[in-house]
Amino acid sequence: MSCYQRLTLVSALQLLIAHPGASHSVTLRIERLLERRRTRIRVCGEFRTEHIDQVKAELTSGGRQAALDLDEVDLVDIECIRFLNACESAGVSILHCSPYIREWMVREGGGSKARRRNQNKIENGEQK
Repeated sequence: MSCYQRLTLVSALQLLIAHPGASHSVTLRIERLLERRRTRIRVCGEFRTEHIDQVKAELTSGGRQAALDLDEVDLVDIECIRFLNACESAGVSILHCSPYIREWMVREGGGSKARRRNQNKIENGEQK
C-alpha cells in the first residue's frame, strides 16, 4: 500500500490493438485506483489516438476528482498530446508526466500556465 492508501483496484483493462502493417501489437493498460480523495486513472504502455475514447470513459466514470497518472506511459502521439492538454484545461490533474511529454504539451500550446512558469524558473536557475 502506498501513502495514498489505495482502497481498491476497481478495474484493469488491457487493450490489444493491431496496427496494419505493424509486426507487433500495441498494448495499453488502464487501471482505475480509488484513493482517499480522488480516483486515479493509471495508463501504462503506448497511448495512441485509438485509446482516447476509453481513457475518456474511465475519467468520466472516475468522477470530478479524477486524475490521470502517466508514470508508465512510454509513447504518445499528437492526438494524445492534444487530449492531455484538453484534460488539463478542464481541471484534470496530470500526474507523473515524463519530461518529453510535458514539453510536447507545452509546445503544442497547452499545459498549465503555472507549470510553464515553474519550468521557466528552473531553466533560468531561479529555483531548484
